Amino acid sequence: MSDTVRLRFAPSPTGLLHIGGLRTALYNYLFARRHAGVFVLRIEDTDRARHVPEAEEDIVFSLRWAGLDYDEGPGRDGGFGPYRQSERGDLYREHVQRLLDDGRAYVAFDTPEEIDAMRERLQTPENPSPKYDAATRVQMTNSLTLPEGEVRRRLDAGEDHVVRLKVEPGRSVRFEDLIRGWVTFETDEIDDQVLLKSDGMPTYHLANVVDDHAMEITHVIRGEEWLPSVPKHLLLYEAFGWEPPPMVHLPLIMSPSGGKLSKRNADTMGIPVSVRDYRAAGYEPEALVNFLAFLGWNPGDDRELFSLAELVDAYTIERTSHSGAQFDLDKLQWYNGQYVRALAPAEIAARARKAVEARVGEVGDEKLEAVAALMRERLTFAHDLAEHAYFFEDPADYEEAGVKKRWKDDSAALVRAYADRLDAASDFTEASTEAAMRQLAEDEGVGFGRIIHPVRLATTGVTAGAGMFETLVLIGREATVRRLRRAAEVLG
Repeated sequence: MSDTVRLRFAPSPTGLLHIGGLRTALYNYLFARRHAGVFVLRIEDTDRARHVPEAEEDIVFSLRWAGLDYDEGPGRDGGFGPYRQSERGDLYREHVQRLLDDGRAYVAFDTPEEIDAMRERLQTPENPSPKYDAATRVQMTNSLTLPEGEVRRRLDAGEDHVVRLKVEPGRSVRFEDLIRGWVTFETDEIDDQVLLKSDGMPTYHLANVVDDHAMEITHVIRGEEWLPSVPKHLLLYEAFGWEPPPMVHLPLIMSPSGGKLSKRNADTMGIPVSVRDYRAAGYEPEALVNFLAFLGWNPGDDRELFSLAELVDAYTIERTSHSGAQFDLDKLQWYNGQYVRALAPAEIAARARKAVEARVGEVGDEKLEAVAALMRERLTFAHDLAEHAYFFEDPADYEEAGVKKRWKDDSAALVRAYADRLDAASDFTEASTEAAMRQLAEDEGVGFGRIIHPVRLATTGVTAGAGMFETLVLIGREATVRRLRRAAEVLG
């Protein structure tokens, strides 16, 4: 076994990378980097029926987008490849033959219909789901019940068959999960798992164990859903005479309403499921990574904002939780706002350009960056800039509740008077536009708010925004005057 710490993220390319998968990849990455180790990407593509051709590309792209570059994997050979299980078939068959030769596995010819019949025949209230195990295999069609010559004849004839692990009953299988402590399983509850399927492909269990050993994986960090697989894996390690690596099973990601976050309840609550959905929604990768790190781990203090490098320095297995972590979309959006507001105006503008121009047409760099600088503290997503279209075009209508609340009987006259003063002023700056409004309020004997609120409504169409006079200067004198006079005309 290697002296270097080696961890792997081993997704199945059966769909787009799930948000839970990215969290698993993140924890493996953090542990590997903290211990100056190697982060491996292995594609577990043995389930050909569910294989999605573009899924591997999505997995690789999503990891890179999140900043989790792998050291070894497809396209990056570190001497332990190939890194797709579909390309490692000879290795699996070699190891299966070794188990057959040692009497640790056997060949089974049963059809799916025969297995279903067995389960139906032996089903009782106490045993509603009979397994193919030590108790039932003696009744089935396999190399343990057939003469050796008959087994050879069937194999030579190319008859469909699988290879199963021979699990001995009456034993306890124990292992120490690094965050859960000791976990015990009874072999009476474990079936004679299939190792090699009838199409010649290995099952997840066989390929996973063989590859972790062959790739010298030193620590396994994976989701809690794989916990029931551990006894099968430990029995395989034992059958091969190998030492299993330390294992960690991460807590489930829970729905805000309780229970595991499934695709169905995520869709109901508007929570994206795939990493691609988060990219499309405008989330910053740093924000998503920071948020996911806290879904099952904490640094032991009050800090919440961590760069990826800071997470590497802070991450320890010991502070990983074993209880479910509730997904909080509001908290993720808070994180995103923190990272967006930390961006330079030019970066915000670049991210927002597509959304802004889809709404108002072509926009100059200088104007877009100036708007980004002014509105930065109010953004949750960079594309939220498009919601402030009034910086680039006249408002088509006015916020109904704002008109009711802010547009008084004298508003039209005050707004017209302010437009006249701006039009006639020698300059148009934040200071001059504010001075003009204060002078008008004094001349008319009204409160400052009596003018500023209808002016905002007239120039932006809404009742809230950035500083009024900074906003007016960005809108520009000509557009400001035009909008003030139009609102006085339309709203009366």
